[in-house]
Amino acid sequence: MQPTFSNKARGASRILGTGRGIPERILTNQDFEQMVDTSDEWIVTRTGMKRRHVVAEDQATSDLAALALRDAVADAGLELDDLEAVIVATATPDMPFPSTACMVQDHLGILDIPVFDVSAACSGFIYGSTLANSLIAAGMYERVAVIGAETLTRITNYEDRSTCVLFGDGAGAAVYGPGNGEAGVLAAYIGADGSLSHLLNMPAGGSRLPASHETVDRRLHSIHMAGSEVFKAAVRAMESSAEKALELAGLDADEIDLLITHQANIRIINATATRVHLPPEKVFINVDEYGNTSAASIPIALDEAIEQGCVGPGSVVLMVAFGGGFTWGSLVVRL
Repeated sequence: MQPTFSNKARGASRILGTGRGIPERILTNQDFEQMVDTSDEWIVTRTGMKRRHVVAEDQATSDLAALALRDAVADAGLELDDLEAVIVATATPDMPFPSTACMVQDHLGILDIPVFDVSAACSGFIYGSTLANSLIAAGMYERVAVIGAETLTRITNYEDRSTCVLFGDGAGAAVYGPGNGEAGVLAAYIGADGSLSHLLNMPAGGSRLPASHETVDRRLHSIHMAGSEVFKAAVRAMESSAEKALELAGLDADEIDLLITHQANIRIINATATRVHLPPEKVFINVDEYGNTSAASIPIALDEAIEQGCVGPGSVVLMVAFGGGFTWGSLVVRL
């Protein structure tokens, strides 16, 4: 049974502010030419990536998340103490427990409010935003922050030429508040298929394969991906979830001002845009600068799109994601 968005929650919440936290260090395609058997041309042609941002040795996921949340709260014209709940979407938590959200809470001193993590890989920000909208629609809270934050370079195998060029680090955040009758979340849709989890995962480090000499020697604490199978599944899932969200919002594709997909690679982005019949000028792309930052990619892109004037008050934005699990989701919002 496919999960659907309840129209009772339509417009329940809106985005009050966005922000991002980006590491300073940059890893270029030329750097990879010195590390593995690859080339700038090969990477750009197949992925669209030119650079990625990488955390410093003393930085963790929660550090980037805290930076993004501070930025988003300031953009919303609020104070940290105005927040009533914080959701962190991540596949690279600081540690198995407690949650990275608890670490962010401690960093920023916003105590005595509920905070928790969501694990939906690259779809995490869409999952978290759907939860935030539901919490506001239910009347439980009025100001909920959602952060997508990742340090994927911590779990990247830099001897695997097929995956090491793909991933970067970063965080993006959005603060949600009550809808105002015009701006708001118009539709949300999330789904998953756990039977395909073996195609994209980090095998070791949990209860199935706890850390051992063998798991470390076999590089099982890094990302493993069946690239071609993931590509085909990603395009299909993002197309169908985008169409479902548009249907739930009661909108046609030509009523969308901007499409922001998970920035996995340029071919997936272009294929998704083509299948939902949106022209290139309505598609936001920053995969060239950041690479694949998983749950952070959509909120980073949304913040940049607003900052660059690609969208503004009244604009309708369609956000679509696909990630390990497999998970997928889409969100339609009027800013």
